[in-house]
Amino acid sequence: MFARLSKKRAQTTLEYAILIGVIVAGLIATQVYLKRGFQGKLKESADSMGQQFSPGHTQSNYTTKSFTNSTETVNNRQETKTDIHLQETNRVGNEAVDKFANEQWWVK
Repeated sequence: MFARLSKKRAQTTLEYAILIGVIVAGLIATQVYLKRGFQGKLKESADSMGQQFSPGHTQSNYTTKSFTNSTETVNNRQETKTDIHLQETNRVGNEAVDKFANEQWWVK
């Protein structure tokens, strides 16, 4: 009777070992695809930011307008409290970066 029980325990252990092995093999096989997907998403995010800043080769022309509506109050202990009710900042303009071929980053 104990021999039968022992065989079932060994069979169950073997089944779990095979199941874990299959899962690990599946994760290893999909690792390359997951990595490529993540790198593609990262590149897409970087590309959506636009051209990168290049010192000396970036030209910009911006006009910035700011408006703030606030109230300041002073209490008995000479502490100032500022409440900002409305704050707006508008920036209008453009920016251009030269082509990478025009840069001479290797020359000091």
